[in-house]
Parts: sequence; C-alpha cells; structure tokens
Amino acid sequence: MNTAVKYPAEVRERAVRMVLKHQDSDGSQWAAVASIAAKIGCTVETLCRWVSQSERASGRRAGLTTEGRRLLKAMEHEHY
Repeated sequence: MNTAVKYPAEVRERAVRMVLKHQDSDGSQWAAVASIAAKIGCTVETLCRWVSQSERASGRRAGLTTEGRRLLKAMEHEHY
C-alpha cells in the first residue's frame, strides 16, 4: 500500500535551505540531501525533488517552475 506523507511547507522549505547551506561542506549536494533526509524522516528522492523544484523556481536550474507547469497543462487542456 502506498501512503504518501504530506510534509508541511515549513518543513520542506527548511530542509531545502539546510541542503543548500551544507552542500559545500558535505562535499556534494547529494551527500547533504542524504544526511538531511535521514534527519527529517523523508526519503532522499523526496528531498532531492524539493531541492530541484526550489532551484528551478529561483532560476538556478533550467526547467519549468511549478507555476509554469500548471500554466502549460491548463493551456494544453484548453487546446484539446
């Protein structure tokens, strides 16, 4: 059975800030994600996704933002 855990926005934001702050001292972003995910009780994949979304939203990573994806879906829905 797949039971998704909904983390509060404050937890997600704090975890992302911690990763961005510690990625250099931990040697890599992946190492920081693994360490922090274990501390807050989420999976590495979940925290990695949060960090990627945050980087796209701030322009540090290429790709659509969450809002951009939502708008694209709405436009595609209108077209079909």
